[in-house]
Amino acid sequence: MKIKDLPKHKRPREKLIEKGAENLSDAELLAILIRTGRSGKSALDIARETLKKYTLSKLLAISKDELTSIKGLEVTKAITIKAALELGSRAVGSFNESLPILDSVKSTVAQLADLRGKQKEYFKVLYLNARKQLLFKETISIGTLTETLVHPREVFEPAIRHLASAIILAHNHPSKNTDISDEDIKLTEKLIQSGAILDIDVIDHIIITDDGYVSFKEKGILFK
Repeated sequence: MKIKDLPKHKRPREKLIEKGAENLSDAELLAILIRTGRSGKSALDIARETLKKYTLSKLLAISKDELTSIKGLEVTKAITIKAALELGSRAVGSFNESLPILDSVKSTVAQLADLRGKQKEYFKVLYLNARKQLLFKETISIGTLTETLVHPREVFEPAIRHLASAIILAHNHPSKNTDISDEDIKLTEKLIQSGAILDIDVIDHIIITDDGYVSFKEKGILFK
């Protein structure tokens, strides 16, 4: 039976769209990569045959030629499978469980506690990977926040060096005032535009005071 002859809810691609990749079997995921079958065998049949011969861990190690020895897996399909497995392996390797995840304003503010109690204004940037894990944080300037004091090259140079996918801007107000100034907005807008050129997202700007904070994203300022 061809995959297109299966009920819609049992077709791997449709099932992934409806239920998510995590709800597909190994064979169903592999069938999506294989895409098409051969005479008398669907892509799902070929996927099952492949996994019967090789476990997932063995698939990572076998060569393209070993894959093409399976009837129905020509070179193009074998290359697709090898590329997908290698990408998945690299993704797992890039995830460092020890790095904090900044997936909320609250978790971000917790990383900025050192800005409280300062007598001067500090501008700091948090550098994140694609999983929103904190890779690095750096103080960019100390003093009155101005567009000339905080330049895009000082903000984004560490992002490029640490291969960051996104950044969060932060500075403190020693005056304890949580009002967002026109200068704050102007600088943030400039850095968002600079980040867009480099394909590095600016995902928030947070102002810290001794007893509170304000998030540009929560306020809907420039982050709609």
